[in-house]
This record gives sequence, C-alpha cells and structure tokens, in this order.
Amino acid sequence: MLQTLAISGYRSVRDLVIELAPLTVITGANAVGKSNVYRALKLISELGHDGAIASLAREGGLGSAAWAGPEAGSRPRGRRDSGPAQGTVRREPVALKLGFASDEYGYAVDLGLPVPDTDMRDPSMFGQDPVLKSEAVWFGPVLRPSTTSMLRQGALVQIRGQARLEDSGLRLPEWESVLSTIDASSAPEVSQLRVMLQGWRFYDALRTDAGAPARAERIGTRTPVLASDGADLPAAVRTIHEMSSPAAFNQAIADAFDGSRLEVRSEHGRFSLHLHQPGLLRPLQASELSDGTLRYILLATALLSPRPAPLLVLNEPENSLHPQLLPALAALIAHASRDSQIVVVSHSPQLVAALEREGALRHELLKEAGETILQDQGVFDRPAWAWPRR
Repeated sequence: MLQTLAISGYRSVRDLVIELAPLTVITGANAVGKSNVYRALKLISELGHDGAIASLAREGGLGSAAWAGPEAGSRPRGRRDSGPAQGTVRREPVALKLGFASDEYGYAVDLGLPVPDTDMRDPSMFGQDPVLKSEAVWFGPVLRPSTTSMLRQGALVQIRGQARLEDSGLRLPEWESVLSTIDASSAPEVSQLRVMLQGWRFYDALRTDAGAPARAERIGTRTPVLASDGADLPAAVRTIHEMSSPAAFNQAIADAFDGSRLEVRSEHGRFSLHLHQPGLLRPLQASELSDGTLRYILLATALLSPRPAPLLVLNEPENSLHPQLLPALAALIAHASRDSQIVVVSHSPQLVAALEREGALRHELLKEAGETILQDQGVFDRPAWAWPRR
C-alpha cells in the first residue's frame, strides 16, 4: 500500500507531500490543483509502461508542465496580504519530481531538460523532450543512503551489493527509465515496482454520451478489468458474474436503483446489457439508460473487478450522478477499498462527506498565489521525504 505521494515542480504544485490511506479523498474548490495530483499519479504509472515522456509531450512538453512560479514559492505561507507574486531569475535547473513510498519500497524520479549538444552538425529534433536526470528505489518509507537499493544519476546506474551501492555497468539513455530496463535478476525490487505500476488503474474518461461505446453491442470475451473508457462494459459485467461472487455487484445495483438488476445477453458472440427495473414490462437496453445510471453501472463494474488493482484512482466520479446516488457510490468505493487502495479526486461536498463517514482520509487542497498547498498541513504534519540528487 502507498503511504506517501510526493510531487515537486508540476504545474501548480511547487512542493507537496501527501499521506495516503487505504481510502483517500482529495478535494477542494475548482482550479486549486486537484487534477494535477491526479495527473501526477498517472505520470508515475506511465513510467512503468515507458510512456511518461510521450505523456508529457502531449501536455505541451516539460516547459508547459513544469512549475512556472518562483523557485521558493510566491509568498510566505499564510501571508495573504503580501501583494502579487514577484518574478525572479531561476538559479536552479528546471526539475519535475515525482515519487511515492509504499509499505515495502519507495521510488522517485527527477525529470529535467536535456543539455544541448552544440557539437552536433545535425541537432536533434527531440531537444525539448524531458529527460530522466535521476531515479531511486529504496526500502522503507524514506530515501536514505543505507536504504537505497538502486540509484540512477544521468546515465550511471548503481545497484546495492553486499554492503554498498556498486556500478552496475549499465549506461542508460537519458529518455529511458530503469523501470523499463533493469531485469528481475539484477534488481528484483525494481521489477516488482514495474509490475505494481502497470497494475494501477485510472478512471476519468468513462463515456456516457449517446455515442458511448458502453451503450452498444460488442463482441464479448472474458474481461476482468474494465477498459478506461468503459467500452467493454457488457463483457466486464458478465465476467464479474462468472469469475467472482456477484453478490456485492448485484447488491450495489439493487441499492442504487430500487431493486433493479442487470442482465447480459449474448447473441452470436455479441454481448448487450439490459437493466430490469421493478414495475417495467421490459428491460431497458444500455442505449436507453440515462447518463447517470450508465455512469454508476460503469463505476460499479470498475470497482468490483474480479482482479483488484494495487491502486485505483477515480477522478470526479460524481459527474452525471444524482445526489441521491452518492451515498451508494461511497459505500461501493469503501467496499472496493478492502481489496484495492483507492484515491478519489472529487469536488462534491456530498460525496466527500459520505466517503469520510466510510472512513476515508480527507485532504483539502487550497491555492495561494498560484501554488497548490494542503490545508492545515504544518511542518510537523508533513510526511518525511527526501529526493535523490542529480
């Protein structure tokens, strides 16, 4: 389980270290930086798929994604009357740092800009791609020399031997992460981290519009994990019924929709979804469901997967849902958190309150002079954290 999330130099987040629980909800007003925390978690996950550089490029490159304010912050904390932020000359290189600590391992990465090669006759067209300046993997909650398992600085990769870090002989290109390069025999903990990151799931693009793939018949195969856009919904629902105990799923649908039940039908291998509601003479097809009804079914299917994720992150799951459904959604999320660690990003006071009643750890974000901060986090409340040096 992740215990700590650390973000530095990413969009509105200059420096943030957050404690995580089995169920954590992150909330705050619009534009305070909630989505940036979500994106930061997704970027960490993409390092396990060797996709973080491409993801940053889609965000406009490191120049667009990096913290744009003064290096030391815009104004002293708590001083709301100190005037607008003043521009300063940057003394340190651009750095976007991401990391986490779990109950077994910790990982951190420092992304920066490449050093221009002035000797090249044909300069690289990838000169604006972010590069990996340093990476570290360690045992326990905090990076220390004595707990470091692997340290990458530039191209050099060191792996712990009998008593100290030793040169592995491996030299990495600046665009490749150790997570996608080092094999299990050299550093098993690095391999385990990669597998863990590849198992993280993110749901922020579940479509419920009239043309949503979840509304259509689709060829069905066993689907233990719902797609990020919900396209394979009928097959995923049927998989829950055949691969795991469907009682929790059926109860979640019945509680939300007054005793309704879902049925998956198959004709020539094409699956379709039907909702039976008390009082109606025929079931409703997926194409007839309201956006809110379909979204709740999608969330229930994602949360009650027969293959639980090590980490499941939901971004504003309350969208399109009637407020009366939020307590049922909170109970569903809490039930799923028994098998998966869950982080919910939400701006709904009703959902946040319902999740707190279910035992969630709540973090409220604020923004001061453009910087995202954690409400009421004092010096002694901040989890211990250290970044690897370049």
